Amino acid sequence: MSASAAGGLRIGLPLLIIGLIRIDQLWHNIPFLSSFPPQVVIGILSSWSLFELLGNKKLIGLRIIQIIQLIFSPFVGGIMAVGVARLLEVQITPLWFLGLIGGLFAFVLKLVQVGWFFRLGKIPIIFIFIEDFLSAILVIFALDAPENGGLIAMLLLWIAIRSSTEWKYRRETISEK
Repeated sequence: MSASAAGGLRIGLPLLIIGLIRIDQLWHNIPFLSSFPPQVVIGILSSWSLFELLGNKKLIGLRIIQIIQLIFSPFVGGIMAVGVARLLEVQITPLWFLGLIGGLFAFVLKLVQVGWFFRLGKIPIIFIFIEDFLSAILVIFALDAPENGGLIAMLLLWIAIRSSTEWKYRRETISEK
């Protein structure tokens, strides 16, 4: 779950970190990415991670990144869940179900994040760096301490659900005024 949560926060960075940490085992374990040469995948993921980091400076770049991340987060979350389960040799049957749950988990996190972006108008730059740091930490926890990473991911899900109920409360108080 922590790998899927990382895929819900960022797209390129979590896949790049897994690729760099487990480069010897990565390419035959991660679906869809195993069909491309490792050099091409690392080049694309490095470019996208750099764009995610630098494109957040301007509002139009942030909007483009948010939309692309919203579209691709379920796929990346599913790929991350299945890939990490294969790397850790977890015996879960059927594996596609884990990918589906991971993709939905990533989509929910990204959907709440995009909702807050459009609610607030602009996300402060410090939150973007925290998001990058948290994404990297979740990937490392997914590989080294999956139970702790899962707890962090469930905490993120709780925060996301709790904050989405805050939208409803704020909307009701604004309409009453």
